[in-house]
Order: sequence, then structure tokens, then C-alpha cells
Amino acid sequence: MSRARIRLVTAVLASALALGTLPAASAASAAPAAGAAAGRYHQQAETIRQIPLQGAVNVRDLGGYRTWTGGQVRQGLVYRSDALSKLTQGDITTVSGLGLTKVVDFRIPMELRYDGADRLPAGLTATSRPVSDLGLYGTLVGAISSGDPATQEQMLGGGRAEAYMRDIYRTFVTSPENRAQFAATVREIADGGQGPLLYHCTSGKDRTGWMSYVLLRALAVPEETAERDYLASNTFRAAYDAQVRAGLKQSGRMQNPDLLIPLQEVRQDYLDAATAQLAADYGSFYGYLTDGLGLDLRTLAKLQTKLVR
Repeated sequence: MSRARIRLVTAVLASALALGTLPAASAASAAPAAGAAAGRYHQQAETIRQIPLQGAVNVRDLGGYRTWTGGQVRQGLVYRSDALSKLTQGDITTVSGLGLTKVVDFRIPMELRYDGADRLPAGLTATSRPVSDLGLYGTLVGAISSGDPATQEQMLGGGRAEAYMRDIYRTFVTSPENRAQFAATVREIADGGQGPLLYHCTSGKDRTGWMSYVLLRALAVPEETAERDYLASNTFRAAYDAQVRAGLKQSGRMQNPDLLIPLQEVRQDYLDAATAQLAADYGSFYGYLTDGLGLDLRTLAKLQTKLVR
């Protein structure tokens, strides 16, 4: 069996174990191998590789993580970020040094109108691949623009913001249009002729976070590690988001800007909403990859070969 094939089989096994989809006998027989791989993984110190920029705070290299197979995700091939519309000239020089050949933008048209198009190195143009936010951006703009504390509380308070976020995460799985956008991005990443690629949304945490979670798990990165990468957005965005809230309060547009915290943060229960939907609709993570995203074994093998060493 080829090295790529071995990695693919291991990735499928790891995903099945993580979602509890293997029969008990199969899980038991697989446990020693999976446990040994986990042991090798935990012996490795891993650091999330942030790309420091002034105009974006959540830019990272997705490489460096260990896999169940004892391999490691290659660095310098896939990047995740928040919007690149506010990059300084120095930032553009830094981004140019990444050697990107493609940038995928998950933002919807309304976000582009308000926030602006990406500022990128010469010769590089973002590919628009919008993933629905269920109208969240418009709701947020409306709530802030109203300047009315009662309206803002009615729209975002009482757990409504959190429920909105969980609904959005479920649509990452249920929406055929959203699945098509994520699948197209995975296929491009797997393409051996495609150079370094960066994908992003506005904050680089929800649509981008889900894309990163899916990609890492498809590469047989342990589930807990993929979750840690997802949750790290809170660390990278905390200071900036706090400044936004402080500015809104100081300007008088929001009396209680803490209403925004559930929208600014990533949370385990948001991710759990998506993975529970995934399990309900497709039975397993592997089922989501093949039936939900329409990725065949050849594409998954190419992904392993390209991104795992």
C-alpha cells in the first residue's frame, strides 16, 4: 500500500473513532494503533504560527500540526486569516513574502461593500466564494445603527446571539451552496499544481474556522488539536474586539457593547452544533467529506500527499 493510501486509511479511521461511528469490535481492534499514534503526537510541542500584521490580527499558517499517522502538516502551503482589506503597505510586503498564488474570500457582498476588497500584492486578486452568514452581518449593522439599547437587547440579548451563531454553524453543513464553496476550496488545496493558498472571511473565525477544522481533520490531525486551532481565534482577536466594544460605547452607539461578545468569540458549542449536524446528516466525518462535500478518494489522497510529510 502506498504511503498516501496508508495516510488516507488512517485519516478515515481516526475520523470514525472521533465521531464514534465504528462498531465496538472494530473500535477495540483499532484502539492500540490509534493510542500509539496519539502518544507520538502528544510528545511533540506545537506552536500556532501567527503571521504578524498591523491590518489583520488572525493570520496564521495552518501547517506544523502532527497527525495520527506520525506525520506533520507542511508549513507554507495553506494560510487562514481575517479580512485583508485594511493591510498596510508593510503588511502587503509581508504577505508578498508568503508566495501566495491564490486568495479565497468567503465574505458575502454586503461585507465587501462595508469593509472593502482585499489589499493584496500586485498580480494577486481574491476569488470571491461567499458562504452565507444567514444575514448576521446585516442584523449586526442594523442593531448598531439603531443606537437604541432596547432594540439592541431585543435583537442580540437573552441568548439570541448565541442561538444565531449555532444556526449559522449548522448551515455550514446543511446548505448545499455553502458545502460547494468549502469543497471547491479543498479541491484547490489538494491540487498539486496549486501554490500556497490563503482563505479568509471577515473575522477569520467562523467560516474560516470551520474550513480549517475540516481541513485539519481530513489530514488526520487529532480532533482535539483541530478544536484548539479553532478556539485560538479568541486569543488572537481578544484585544482588537475589546477595542471595538470600547469604541462603540464611547461613541454612544451601544450602551451595552458586551451584547456583541457572543458574535465576536468562537465557542466550543458553536463548533459542536456543526459537528452534531454533520453526524446527523452524514453519520461520520468521512461521510461528510465524501457525501456532503463530494470529495472522492483520489482527492483526499492528493490532499494527504501534498500537505502531510
